[in-house]
This record gives sequence, structure tokens and C-alpha cells, in this order.
Amino acid sequence: MASNGKTLKVEQTGSPQRRHHLQRATLIGLGLNKIGRVRDLPDTPMTRGMIRKVQHLVRVVADKG
Repeated sequence: MASNGKTLKVEQTGSPQRRHHLQRATLIGLGLNKIGRVRDLPDTPMTRGMIRKVQHLVRVVADKG
């Protein structure tokens, strides 16, 4: 997939404790593992799907592009 140069700034707002292990693994895959961590991620369908899977634990701070 070609890179379109757009990024999403994502912040973790919730704890993965007492959540399903797949949600914990998704947060690690996104590069988030502590509340308050912020990452710039590429705006791809795969990244958006991962964010949707843990949407109750993260917040999209900004769309850059």
C-alpha cells in the first residue's frame, strides 16, 4: 500500500487492565502501553481498524495531513 503521508495522533486514555488480552495486544501493536502516551501513526485502514477495536481506551487527538 502506498503511503499517503497522512498521520493520526492517538492518545491512550484508558487502562488495559481487566480487558481481553487481544485488546492489550492491540494497544501494544499501536505503540501504546501506558495512560497518557501519545503516538503519531500512519492513516491506513489497518491502523484505523486497530483504533476502532480499542476505541474505548484511546482518543484521536488530531488528524495531520
